[in-house]
Amino acid sequence: MKGIRQVDRCKFFFFLALLLLIACARPPKNTYIDPNMDFGTLKSVAVLPFLSLAKDPIVADRVRDVFINRLLATGAVYVVPVGEVARGITRIEAQNPSVLSPEEAVKLGGIIKVEAVISGTVREYGEVRSGATSANIISISLQMIETQTGKVVWADSSTRGGVSIWDRLFGGGGKPMNRVTEEAVNDLINRLLK
Repeated sequence: MKGIRQVDRCKFFFFLALLLLIACARPPKNTYIDPNMDFGTLKSVAVLPFLSLAKDPIVADRVRDVFINRLLATGAVYVVPVGEVARGITRIEAQNPSVLSPEEAVKLGGIIKVEAVISGTVREYGEVRSGATSANIISISLQMIETQTGKVVWADSSTRGGVSIWDRLFGGGGKPMNRVTEEAVNDLINRLLK
């Protein structure tokens, strides 16, 4: 009888230690910020069409819309409407509207009167499986280019969702895709506006 209680106690303390380890783990810092950039001078930005590396290319537009709406909701900067950005990209005759060269970013900034352009890549979007469990995941990378110099002044990425330990232990399908997307976008915006 004592042996069984001792084993249960060991399992309890092991489980408790595992939970503490998971709770204290911090993701690696992956933010680049140009130390010479004064982000307080940004009044307006343009968000370029996002590039999609996911299976479904339309997800780039979905994620871009969520990003624009969340950024506008902060009230920190004015985001130029998507149509104005598209007209500006057409006028500069950009080879790839999702990835501008420094010269193209400077030209676009002059045409649509923005201090910075933000480009993005959706690296992963959709359902992932681990054994019998599945969950939604998103991985986004963003960068901001100052239109006066054409330099990258901020870059960051965020991954949210995926199969968690709780999903593996107790089943479940993780969070809905729209919630996972909003969490990743909010994460990036919070780090941008710090």
